[in-house]
Amino acid sequence: MIPLRKHVPLKPASPITQWLSRTNGFAFSLYTAFAAFCLYTCIFALRKTFGVATYENNAVAGVDFKVWMVIFQLIGYMLSKFIGIKVVSELGAHARAKGILIMVSVASISWLFFALTPTPYNLIFLFFNGLPLGMVWGMVFGYLEGRKFTEVLGASLSVSFIFSSGFAKTIGGLIMQQGISEYWMPFVSSCLFFIPLLTFLWLLDKIPAPTAEDEQLRTKRAPMSGKERMRFTLTFLPGLILLVLTYTLLTVYRDFRDNFSSEIWISLGYGDKPSIFTSTEVPVTIVVLIVIGSLMLIKNNFTAMMVNHLIVLLGFITVGISTYAFQQAWISAPTWMVLIGMGLYFGYIQFNSIFFDRLIATFRYVSTVGFLIYLADSIGYLGSASVLFYREFGQKELSWLEFFMQGGYILSVVGSVLILLSLVYFIKKHKSWHAPGV
Repeated sequence: MIPLRKHVPLKPASPITQWLSRTNGFAFSLYTAFAAFCLYTCIFALRKTFGVATYENNAVAGVDFKVWMVIFQLIGYMLSKFIGIKVVSELGAHARAKGILIMVSVASISWLFFALTPTPYNLIFLFFNGLPLGMVWGMVFGYLEGRKFTEVLGASLSVSFIFSSGFAKTIGGLIMQQGISEYWMPFVSSCLFFIPLLTFLWLLDKIPAPTAEDEQLRTKRAPMSGKERMRFTLTFLPGLILLVLTYTLLTVYRDFRDNFSSEIWISLGYGDKPSIFTSTEVPVTIVVLIVIGSLMLIKNNFTAMMVNHLIVLLGFITVGISTYAFQQAWISAPTWMVLIGMGLYFGYIQFNSIFFDRLIATFRYVSTVGFLIYLADSIGYLGSASVLFYREFGQKELSWLEFFMQGGYILSVVGSVLILLSLVYFIKKHKSWHAPGV
């Protein structure tokens, strides 16, 4: 058993912190969910607005310039996930706000140098944009984990990148319609989002530490040393392998959909409508938030973890069926993209918020969700980079749309098998964990 650590106060209590400590659960959840959602919406815009542009007629070594942009940013983002396994899991609560501020500042300045530097030399600044941003998610989620309202808070934070993915691209498209070049557009977008980002970071940093009731319901959360991380991994190794592989599939498909949504929409005949990015993501955001947020009603952590598995399975099935329905012309392109988004994010959102939180609570293992998220993310983005290279250098004859549809079928079938195997493993693990004499 890992010894419990003493509480380290987040910071001297401000009036807002004192009010949040005294207020009811609804007011606390509303405040925290709003601050977290808006903060990450702004952060996401620092990374993804460039996706709305196509950067045509500017190939480098025979490869589209935008593909190189995605690759360079993805390599930086992927590397940060491996770094984050140590950094985020060991980061104390007192250092979160400062860490986030440093990371987003580096990412924003990178877009300035990208605009000032001639191509193709400016690609290196995509790497330096992705490198710091990859560690921000775990820092932000650290404010929310281990609370009795983590489902609502985590879902609110996680759905921000469904909404912000479309919202950021819509803003980027509108900026270019004002005559701003596609090379300056990401930096201009960063400037627009930066002040709101600082405001919402300040608000989120005011929330109090988890209460004794939170720790009783969801287990105490604490930074993890290298030995503690290794012990946790070996304890649940088969299940973690299955979950990481499942999450890798989700990451690959989600990253491809996000980075090349502009090309996909152009293939579908909606290239001249920037609003399509937001209009199709809003219903996805609402449905996913309601479904995942409602899991807070399940008090038993083991039951909730099993339901988590079933929702992920439902998402995989939805992706496969909706893709087939679209190919048969039973549904329209926007309807298909909405269903794809719902199926995809039923799984992806959970792995980035509540799935690992419930796993820790089920086995009452003193640890931190940040470690598990970054363990999964590091492999997930390695897979995403690998698939991108495969598509560009091995399957280039396929259109973005064809590759996207093939990926949907692979995600549906393989993902369903993996999550079912994980379900069986954790049922058996739970029985043995709580067996007499264990």
